[in-house]
Amino acid sequence: MVADALVYHPTVAHYLKFVATTVGRDKLMRTLQYFSRFYAWYLYRLNGTPAEIAPFNAIKTQFGLIRKSLRLGKFVEHFKAAAQAWDAKNTSMDPFLRYCAIGRQLGYAGYMSCDNLHFLHVTGIRQMEAGRAKKLLEAAYRCWFAGLACNSVAGMYQLYRLRERRKKVDMKDGEGVVDAKRLERERSAVNLQLLSDICDITVPTFGLGYTGVLDDGLVGLAGTVSSLIGVYSVWKKTA
Repeated sequence: MVADALVYHPTVAHYLKFVATTVGRDKLMRTLQYFSRFYAWYLYRLNGTPAEIAPFNAIKTQFGLIRKSLRLGKFVEHFKAAAQAWDAKNTSMDPFLRYCAIGRQLGYAGYMSCDNLHFLHVTGIRQMEAGRAKKLLEAAYRCWFAGLACNSVAGMYQLYRLRERRKKVDMKDGEGVVDAKRLERERSAVNLQLLSDICDITVPTFGLGYTGVLDDGLVGLAGTVSSLIGVYSVWKKTA
């Protein structure tokens, strides 16, 4: 009876729907990948033995490679999204947010394109010179950084607009109370996405050496936070 209660529990059904999606599995692997990156750094700082650190370095490397394979061909989706955002010039979409969306999607498309080529190198399918592979990885990081920067700017702009709209809401009116609650939900969603983008941007920033403040520990921790936000978002969508 206990086994039946567990097997047919709604949470189990929800979990199966979650892992049935590629993005759901990717977010779970990403969480483990970045947590392992953080924990390997943590063990190293505690003078852990190579044998203790090796499993977490392996998870970081192998899960990163698996996730690269899941991104093969995904650049087409982002190029299409950029074209759709460009064609939305005659809609009611805010022009500034439209340009941010174009920049974000082109950045992601460039990142995915370079990442796909780098995958061929690291798997040995099509080897290239070490210097060329390094430049390709740096190009991927620059594109990713640009896409995340565009999305972060868009998020801050959305927060500003929501704050201005909130000032105009009349709380004495019943309809105004409903509008205020809706705006609060929108603000929470934008804040969550902005936090995720800020955490994610540490990865290309560290990879490109833009700052000496970051290390594997901070990047791993930030990546874990953004990955958990991604898990939460996909979990909600598959409810």
